[in-house]
This record gives sequence, C-alpha cells and structure tokens, in this order.
Amino acid sequence: MVASTQIVLASRPVGAPTAANFRTETAELPPLADGQVLLRTLYLSLDPYMRGRMSAAKSYAAPVGVGDVMVGGTVSEVLESRDPGLAKGDVVQSYSGWQTHQVTQAKGLRALDPDLAPVSTALGVLGMPGFTAYSGLLKIGRPEEGQTLVVAAASGPVGSAVGQIARIRGLRAVGIAGGPKKVAYLRDELGFDAAIDHRAPDFADQLRAAVPDGVDIYFENVGGAVAAAVYPLLNTYARVPVCGLIADYNAASAQEGPDRLPAFYSRILTKSLTVRGFIQTEFVREMYSDFLRDMSGWIAQGRVKYREDIVDGLERAPEAFIGLLEGRNFGKLLVRTG
Repeated sequence: MVASTQIVLASRPVGAPTAANFRTETAELPPLADGQVLLRTLYLSLDPYMRGRMSAAKSYAAPVGVGDVMVGGTVSEVLESRDPGLAKGDVVQSYSGWQTHQVTQAKGLRALDPDLAPVSTALGVLGMPGFTAYSGLLKIGRPEEGQTLVVAAASGPVGSAVGQIARIRGLRAVGIAGGPKKVAYLRDELGFDAAIDHRAPDFADQLRAAVPDGVDIYFENVGGAVAAAVYPLLNTYARVPVCGLIADYNAASAQEGPDRLPAFYSRILTKSLTVRGFIQTEFVREMYSDFLRDMSGWIAQGRVKYREDIVDGLERAPEAFIGLLEGRNFGKLLVRTG
C-alpha cells in the first residue's frame, strides 16, 4: 500500500483564504486496476482560479467539497502502471491536485518528453497558462499589426505570454505589474514597449501617457482599479478577452459606492467594444496543437521567455497560494514535491 500526503479544503474562506482553510491528511491508496497508474507528484501548479473552487458559489466548474483534496494541475512520475500506454518512469501531465501520490486512469494523461523542454513548463508556458494567453489573444483579441495591447498582471505566466505573443504579431505591448522589479523585468527582459507599476500614485496618468493612440486590445486578468484605469482609454472596436478578475476573488461583500454597471454598458455601446469572457478549455480542440507547435518554436528561438517561481515541499502550498492572491509571486508559481 502507498500512502499519499494530501492537503484538503478544511473550510470555505470568507474573504481572503487563511491557513485554517486547509488541512493536511494522509490516505492509503488502493491497488491498481487494469488501465490505471500510480503517480508520484513532481510539480504542483498554483493558480488564481483555485480561489473560486474553494467557494460554493456557482461557477464554470464544481466547487471543491469540504474535506476533499484541493484541485490542481500537476506533473507526475509513473511509479507503477497497468496500462500498456505508460511505463514506470514515464513523466506525465496530470491533474492530481494537492497531494504527493495518486491512483488514476491512464487515459487522458499526456506523456512529456524531458529532452524537449523542462517538464515544469507543462504547467506554465507550455501548459494551461500559456494556452490561455495564446487562445485568448488570437481568438478573442484578434491582433492586428501596429495596434496597441495592454495586459494586466503582465509579469505572471498568462500576462507575460500575452505580451510576448503580441510583440511577435507586430503589436505595441504595454504591461501592467506590481512593483519596480516586475516592471523592469517586463521592459528589460521580455521586451515590452512600456511597463507600468499599478501601485504608483500616478498610475492612471502613466498609463494614459503610455498609450497615446489608445488601446485596441485589453487582456483582462485583474479587474478592479486597473480595469477602471484602462477602460476610458479603449478605442472604438477594441477587444477585451476576460480570463481572470483576481482583484475581486477575495471580496466578502458587494463593492460600496455608485453602481458603475450603466457606465460600463454605455462604453460598450458607444465604443462598439467586444468584451468576451472565456475558459481556455473551449479552444483546446481547435487550437491546442497549433499552440504547442508555435509556442515551443518561439521558446526555442528565444522569442518567448518565461520565469518560474518554485517553492519546495507540499506543506508550503497553502502559504504560497495565499501569497499568489496577494501578488507576492514572481512568475509561474509551482510547488516542487518530488
């Protein structure tokens, strides 16, 4: 018998999650049946969407049940297999969640080649975040050479890929991030045309100066005050792919103040805006093979760069996740468990 260390949802958070919302348990895993594999987690991805899964509110995916293992993408090693398609020692992309081991069906797992790219990239630039950037920008943003793109949370795994793909497509890329180190990273390492610190007291003025011709695409990861500064700058026919609203994920009550929805609708109408929410899975069948071809090629050519923020030990996942929601990570946040 193999024991798995698991982090489960102990209680639903009200406002920002705390350590008390998580609990560590140990579970003995069952023996393998035909078609199954035993996996050992090597890397766990921590992502903002997990905050929504901790809530019982209706969303695009079912909430994690209290007492259940927290969900999450993983890269895992096959320790034992009863499926002809996978062998002991293979490394696969999986969805094991916050645990050290899992017994699962082999069907649906994607084998990874460590010689082609570091296996951790299957959770970042060559995985869900990278594909979110690729599909949202190309399918909804409809980039055209010479246009201006603004992306929020630009130093993160989605935003950094959005800006670099935009540059490859001939757009002017303006990134918004929190803190001087992240701003310098966007400008000096990733080649953004402009980068702005949303914590600066004159943030809105800096943003306006950075987009003298207005904004044609705003890739929305954040919402809140950042979105409020961007929306007045949108050009007629601008496109807004919406993949995240992290500024509001920890809200425990409705925002105080005037109802801004009428003004928002008015801007959509008068500027003929396209505002489209999306979940990257809707484009997988249509675009994923193109994404893997293009993104792997751009990485090999040095046209797309990425940064990983790795913490060691599954026990550190709750603390790291709480920090993610506060913007403390720098790059794709991963927990190395193997």
